[in-house]
Amino acid sequence: MDSLKAFLAGLGIADPFGSGFLSVLVTFFTALIFTWFFIPRLRDFAVQVGWADQPNARRLNKEPVPNAGGLGIFAGFVVSIIVAWAMRPILVELVNIQVLAIMLGASIMVLTGFIDDQFNLSPLTRLLVQLLVSVLLIVNGLKIDFNAIPFLPVLPHALAGPLSTLLTIVWIVGLTNAVNLMDGVDGVVGGVGFVVSMVLLATAAQFTDRAAAVVLLAGLAGACMGYLRYNFNPSRIFMGDAGAYLIGFTLASVSLLGTLKFSAGASLLVPLIVLALPVLDTTQVVIGRLARGIRNPLGHPDKTHIHHRVLARTASARRTAVILWCVALACGAVGMLLQGIHWPVIVATVLVVGACLAFVALRRMRAHTREKTPVKEI
Repeated sequence: MDSLKAFLAGLGIADPFGSGFLSVLVTFFTALIFTWFFIPRLRDFAVQVGWADQPNARRLNKEPVPNAGGLGIFAGFVVSIIVAWAMRPILVELVNIQVLAIMLGASIMVLTGFIDDQFNLSPLTRLLVQLLVSVLLIVNGLKIDFNAIPFLPVLPHALAGPLSTLLTIVWIVGLTNAVNLMDGVDGVVGGVGFVVSMVLLATAAQFTDRAAAVVLLAGLAGACMGYLRYNFNPSRIFMGDAGAYLIGFTLASVSLLGTLKFSAGASLLVPLIVLALPVLDTTQVVIGRLARGIRNPLGHPDKTHIHHRVLARTASARRTAVILWCVALACGAVGMLLQGIHWPVIVATVLVVGACLAFVALRRMRAHTREKTPVKEI
């Protein structure tokens, strides 16, 4: 028993029978179970009211598919956080206002994304809302310290302050849109969101002062996994901008909560590496569009994203999703290694994440087989 406790302590689980670890499990499974059972009912309602993506040249679906999955992810996420808050097993009072700011910002982003899914908001409107929620976080103390960025000179506060604000806005708006731009193939964003959430969760769990970040990430990871059960190809429902905005914004904002700031010199290097896939995808797309003379690179969709390139080579949405999951997980492992996380934690994280993804993918494939099987009339 002592050796088991020592092993678990090495994974960041100081007391496997304590209320803190229990709260993380309850948060994760509350989000997972709620989303798992809520999505089918949400899908039926979305079909009735016409919340659906119509087929076009850029989309892979050949028939209308409900696009309200983001509401299901958000519902599971919120319910799990409420349950965790009611348990109050860990000290989060010091960051209560910041957590509430993240939840409020996430709510605004989901609402904006959902309205955009149904009525097509202008890029300027979406950008203004993203700037608004960025300011919301900043005024509540969630801000990147410019002087904490490695390899850059330490500047006077009068100059470092405005630069910190600008950098924070770029971080939040950039990651939110980067995740949204990846949402082009069944299962990609849901799976990548789950991977990144679990990697950041495992890393944050190594530090005793980051309990609030662990709880938020557990809720997001559980909700993503529950949604992925219906989104792995062939998808039964899409998350839409509402879900992609939720995932991107939450990951960006939680990283400002101190999840991975293991020293002033490292700043946001680790979450940047963990989130390398959406960041690199957006970077290469924007550069490519600018090179082709497109003045508004985010307002002219095309098929130059990484997931489109992988799909063109594999000719399989399932293989494309799995490949990008593996890339995201590899980036996460590298980020944890640079964080200084012990290798047993990294290995355990990779195995758990891989097992969870395999589980939901197999469940979706089996369900699809049953859906195709004709019902015999009696």
